[in-house]
Amino acid sequence: MITLEDVRRLVAIDSVSRHEAALCDVIETQLRANGSLDVQRIGDNLVARTTGQRPMRVMVAGHLDTVPGDASAAVIDGDVLHGVGACDMKASLAGMIALALAPDTRAVETTWVFYAREEIARAESGLLEIIAHDRTLLDADVAVVGEPTDGVVEAGCQGTLRAVVTLRGRRAHVARAFTGRNAIHRLGRLLTTVASYEPRVVTIDDCVFTEQLQAVDVRGGVATNVVPDEVVVTLNHRVAPDRNREEAVAWLRSFLGDAVEEGDEFEIADFAPPARPHLDNPYLGELVRTTGAPPRAKVGWTDVGTLQELGVPSTNFGAGDPLLAHRSDEHVTKGQIEAFYTSLSSWLESLRPAN
Repeated sequence: MITLEDVRRLVAIDSVSRHEAALCDVIETQLRANGSLDVQRIGDNLVARTTGQRPMRVMVAGHLDTVPGDASAAVIDGDVLHGVGACDMKASLAGMIALALAPDTRAVETTWVFYAREEIARAESGLLEIIAHDRTLLDADVAVVGEPTDGVVEAGCQGTLRAVVTLRGRRAHVARAFTGRNAIHRLGRLLTTVASYEPRVVTIDDCVFTEQLQAVDVRGGVATNVVPDEVVVTLNHRVAPDRNREEAVAWLRSFLGDAVEEGDEFEIADFAPPARPHLDNPYLGELVRTTGAPPRAKVGWTDVGTLQELGVPSTNFGAGDPLLAHRSDEHVTKGQIEAFYTSLSSWLESLRPAN
């Protein structure tokens, strides 16, 4: 079993994206104490694997990094731990460590993956770094990603598409604005279009995915006496699992319509793939039964998308309320971490290779 203090010790180690080394050091030391694990460190990523001859392999993965925050402020108040990363996702990491160090009585081989840089652009992901080093380290028959789900299976995930749109104008002196075209003023039409978006709702395997579209950044302006000739807006679109990259990009271009004109730029800055629930997989179905709660869709993006691209059936299951992730009041409770540990342990013990 794990305690709030186990989690607090991890939360107290600053591990903002690109600064996971200290936390990786601590976890590596703990894992290497278990001589039955083959532990490999790739950068600030760890892969710890049992290496017996059992015919089935299960992977449990979790990211080490957090969004920015004051790690030193981690505090336990009664049965609640407050601190950045408490639920996203150091409570799950603590459970993974405890299970990796527990006596191995399972009928399956296990792979424990602790990886860096999940909270920033996907191109920097530590999981992709592991894949580039040795793709076979992530071979598995089924996988769980320990994102916070409050002890419920959150199946699949939505993709994330980040588009950067540059609207062009013509520079001029503000006293003679009629000789130019104000690019910032052109934002009105684009932002009105984005604000009019009605989320598309898709149900897959009884899981409801609700797409989103938001303008998340705007940059523009030359000087206070100059009509600006360029403005840049970043859009974030969350994509349901029934669309691939090409379909999502085509839809977004069409939706923006003539708010983006010839001569403007439309660039895809980042795309992370969505993933279907795959709850027809018997092992993932068994995890749902173990929790005793109906599954729901993961409306954010997680590395379930990455693992399913590799052909590994995967789902999200972790400690902590996902609605608290990245918030200033992020916290996790004693009951949440104990329920996660108990359910994950029971599921791993119950698994048997298919005949």
